[in-house]
Amino acid sequence: MNQSNYKERLRVVKNLLKRNNAKLIAHYYVNAEIQKLAEDTGGCVADSLQMAKYGTQQKESNIIIAGVKFMGETAKILNPEKTIFVLDKDATCSLDESCDVKSFQRFKDLYPDREVVVYANTSAKVKAISDWVVTSSIAIPLVENLASKGKKIIWAPDKYLGSYIEDQTGIDMVVWDGACIVHEEYKTLELKNLINKLGDCEVLVHPESPRSVIQLADVVGSTTKLINASQTSKSKNIIVATDTGIFYQMKKLSPEKKFYEAPTAGEGATCKSCGKCPWMNMNTYQKLINIFDSNNAIELDYETINLAKKSINRMIEFEDRYYLKHKRVS
Repeated sequence: MNQSNYKERLRVVKNLLKRNNAKLIAHYYVNAEIQKLAEDTGGCVADSLQMAKYGTQQKESNIIIAGVKFMGETAKILNPEKTIFVLDKDATCSLDESCDVKSFQRFKDLYPDREVVVYANTSAKVKAISDWVVTSSIAIPLVENLASKGKKIIWAPDKYLGSYIEDQTGIDMVVWDGACIVHEEYKTLELKNLINKLGDCEVLVHPESPRSVIQLADVVGSTTKLINASQTSKSKNIIVATDTGIFYQMKKLSPEKKFYEAPTAGEGATCKSCGKCPWMNMNTYQKLINIFDSNNAIELDYETINLAKKSINRMIEFEDRYYLKHKRVS
């Protein structure tokens, strides 16, 4: 990041936000410059749900989401009175794309006796026909709570996170067949080779990864949990199996440590993602400064907002109750 260029860009963005009564909120996976601009203009960098919740606490009438479309939709659901912008409406998510509302409704109808639990990485319309929305940090305790009440569960859309939950809880779920194109690419053999090469290292893995990769992890968890683990780890070498955008926060908080991308393919091979979400890469400075000349405001109908908000709020209420009883480790 060129510091002289950054100072000028920061000045431009500060003026843009001030003129338009706007706040910039970024996800951990967008590029380092956009994350830093969010921080230095008084916004925040967070996971998708925390981004949306943060928006509810702001006085600004315009919220700019640097992330992907479902994050903008979630922000709109929780902030219906505000105008929510995304930097690019075509910036989507393979999990969201794998689970269109018509197909999911047909799938859901096959199991009418089951509670529907969907991951945050879904469209507003899918959230609207679900009972619960969850993040990776609260998924296991929520599923355990439902099962303890005799509830049977449909899980969507991430099959790897679904299998991780089943492995950790022993609870059998009906699981939708979706996957993240970033996390699905991590390769077990190449990861083992890197672990052996480094020797003293710690492996941090997001639970959207395949089971064989998760089995090699020292820590499995959400983006926030992985960032926290990178700080508390006693090892100076950290291998990370999630989108490389997270490295900005990890390096900033632990500059004395070395961070390594978990391998996505053998040496010289090609891959779909190479540890970086192509849609997160669509969040650029140029799109940010042109945001108010774009057609990138999120629009959702009243019914979808109300129905989706119910499933999100149920999770938020459960999360608040759960963390009253347990020390919070997101």
